[in-house]
Amino acid sequence: MRKQAGSRKRRCRKRKKIRAQVPVRTFADWNDPAPGCLEIDFVAHSGGSMAGAFIHTLVATDISSGWVECVPLFSREQSLVVEALQVLRRQLPFPVLKIDPDNDSAFINESLYSYCRDHDIQFTRSRPSCSNDQAWV
Repeated sequence: MRKQAGSRKRRCRKRKKIRAQVPVRTFADWNDPAPGCLEIDFVAHSGGSMAGAFIHTLVATDISSGWVECVPLFSREQSLVVEALQVLRRQLPFPVLKIDPDNDSAFINESLYSYCRDHDIQFTRSRPSCSNDQAWV
């Protein structure tokens, strides 16, 4: 029992450490962005009930042009988010310069943070509990 409690505590610390490294961006901080600055979020296709299995769609909206791309996912899992971002990068007619998700743990994690760092993509996040920061998705 102690082993499980200890491992859960470490995950929380690591998540908080990543969250602290990802800068916060508000709706007023966009300042005429170039094409390639994306807001990303999930849309759940659950039929009104979050029970059971259903498809999630990762939606990416370019703030400058309004261009929207979507990738379906079987679950909200961080490695699948990275794979979906790779698909999105191939589908878009411009390079991805910046991504800005909400504070979902499927986005704010070491996998996506490392991917963005390794591919020179600026990674910001919205403020917790401020839905107007994700105004384009």
